[in-house]
Amino acid sequence: MNGKTQYSKDDILLEAKGLRLYYPIKRGLLGRTVGRVKAVDDVALFVRNGETLGLVGESGCGKSSLGRTLLRLEEPTAGYILFEGQNILDYDRQQMRLLRRQMQIIFQDPYSSLDPRKTVGKIIEEPFKIHNIGDRRQRLERVVQLMELVGLRPEHYHRYPPEFSGGQRQRIGIARSLALNPKFVVCDEPVSALDVSIQSQILNLLADLQERFKLTYLFIAHDLNVVEHLSDRVAVMYLGQVVELASSDVLYEYPRHPYSQALLSALPIADPTIRRRRIILTGEVPSAIDPPPGCRFATRCPQVMRHCRHEPGPPWVEVAAEHWILCWLATSDNNP
Repeated sequence: MNGKTQYSKDDILLEAKGLRLYYPIKRGLLGRTVGRVKAVDDVALFVRNGETLGLVGESGCGKSSLGRTLLRLEEPTAGYILFEGQNILDYDRQQMRLLRRQMQIIFQDPYSSLDPRKTVGKIIEEPFKIHNIGDRRQRLERVVQLMELVGLRPEHYHRYPPEFSGGQRQRIGIARSLALNPKFVVCDEPVSALDVSIQSQILNLLADLQERFKLTYLFIAHDLNVVEHLSDRVAVMYLGQVVELASSDVLYEYPRHPYSQALLSALPIADPTIRRRRIILTGEVPSAIDPPPGCRFATRCPQVMRHCRHEPGPPWVEVAAEHWILCWLATSDNNP
């Protein structure tokens, strides 16, 4: 991200540039590759120490794929990922094993992400066993501390996940993700599978844990109100690309990309005296297998220009301090 703003490299915990993740499409008896799904395509972003970077977009736009790629749970097709200044794509298996202590994930579905055959205590203890940390007594003490930290009681230690509600199961997942004292946590839609009454409890828990342990979050969600509440900055994804990146306050008040404007126009306003013009998107969503040669949003954009459909690009432009958009409208020499 080259632009007008200068930021300290010492503040950045994780940075990605030119990041791509293509899933091969194989057919036939020999498994011949006939195409590729471009789940993440030329993404550049950075996450500062101690901040929450929100990641929003429609279903299937690549949010979860990006989060998993940043952790190397998915091997990227191209690009690089720097964690504390080191390119983790150069790491071998042993180096990645050590790095796992610093990078963790909270999964979306607390029902499928926990092994129903293991007790809560064994689930939370597992990271300690994998990394050979502590003896049996020390592990037990640490597991009980983690359970209390996330709002579970010690007597839950010997119970199984099916005995708990969705909110309690997500607390188990959070405790497991914090076991090794990580610095960076990907929160992959951690409240989307929960009742609305429980969501605020989990969000408040995540905020309290972040403040207490100086955690850095990548927070992936569909709910724009949730992202606004929790995030310092927000990245908007569309069809595998980040199309806008800005501070939460600026993005929600002054969205610059047409896609971001359409997303935010759907947000309800508590004040009945204020009316917001709803932007209804028409047109077809392009295929991630064969995206258009120009701007990927051109087929639905209400402000589309002639060259948007065919000219390679669009450019990644910093339109204000730490406010970037991927759009031809950001260049002053292009007019509809």
